[in-house]
Amino acid sequence: MPINTGRNFLHTPGPTNVPERVLAAMMRPAVDLSDPAYLAMIQTCFEDLGRVFRTDGRIFIYMSNGHGAWEAALVNTLSPGDKVLAPEVGHFSRNWAEMASVFGVEVDVVSSDWRYALDPEVIEARLRADTSGEIKAVLMVQTDTATAITSDITAVRQAIDAAGHPALLMVDVVASLAAAPFDMDAMGVDVAVAASQKGLMQPPGLGIVAANDKAWEAHGKATLPRLYWDWTRRAGDEYYRRFCGTSPIHLLYGLREALDMLLEEGLDNVVARHGRLAEGVRKAVEVWSRGNVLEFNAIEPADRCDSVTTIRIAEGYDVDVLRLACRGELDLSLGAGLGDLGGRAFRIGHLGYLNEAMVLGALATVETALTVTGIPYEAGGVNAAIRHFAETHRAQLANAAE
Repeated sequence: MPINTGRNFLHTPGPTNVPERVLAAMMRPAVDLSDPAYLAMIQTCFEDLGRVFRTDGRIFIYMSNGHGAWEAALVNTLSPGDKVLAPEVGHFSRNWAEMASVFGVEVDVVSSDWRYALDPEVIEARLRADTSGEIKAVLMVQTDTATAITSDITAVRQAIDAAGHPALLMVDVVASLAAAPFDMDAMGVDVAVAASQKGLMQPPGLGIVAANDKAWEAHGKATLPRLYWDWTRRAGDEYYRRFCGTSPIHLLYGLREALDMLLEEGLDNVVARHGRLAEGVRKAVEVWSRGNVLEFNAIEPADRCDSVTTIRIAEGYDVDVLRLACRGELDLSLGAGLGDLGGRAFRIGHLGYLNEAMVLGALATVETALTVTGIPYEAGGVNAAIRHFAETHRAQLANAAE
């Protein structure tokens, strides 16, 4: 293990780096749950989350991870025996579908090889075939961090509308909120599911659900069992009921600070930064892959997300040796392959509280580990990322001077 002489470079796609400002905001004594100043702060969190989701719908905050938010979305809108359409693009879309089946919901899975974004035409065809309206919801993951694939929400919304189908559009934005373009109301999303430990730059512990009026109407008819997750219990102004008990005081103070940081930077600027950093990583991987051992999991460049890059490794090479060399000797934490990609891929997260210097440090460390472990790659990936960052910042300076 390395001697602790500097920071660990955390480049998993969740949890992500927690800013010092957020940590400092959480370092405070506990407060009275009914303190008016605290309650006012909580209210601003709900309001500003609406700005981040870009929705006028209802916001619900849970003490949970993203899986808890998945469950909240399901049990508040569905009934036993209902049917959902679940296009699979990776590990997390599969898991959400499996969760629905546990509650007695019939799941129509659209399988894939985990290398392409979901196909809106397939969704439209399945919905057109559902002439009796049995499908109550489409469960979509915008960005699946296992595969590093992002799918087009607007195209899926258009597919649902083209089929003339009343199904709810439920979207997991756990890995894409505050990282990729997302406008819940403009995109026609009925339920959106998020969590705190990714683009929101906080510790794990908060699950967040946004629901529009159509989802609220479905909630009134839904009969799946629920209590802690129940939207009706949490919809009023009574502070204790909004959290079904004690509120997560310190996590909410952290959330407030993280929201301040996002809004200070500007949401469009946050998304642009993620795109810039992600492209730097992709430039490096393009070079490394010329060694014919490493390759992008996402085959189509347009499908590659701005939150994480999943890199497959050829058979005969041990990807865990690479990851352990990064973490154990060089203090760089990378994501492992998940599900069908277990033991076949590693992931470089570029999500949340990050800048160019941090990304370049991670890329240089990966090149070092590739060299140490003897995994073939073409050198020069870091230089390719440097050129990309230099070009984008040169363009920004030129635009600012005009």
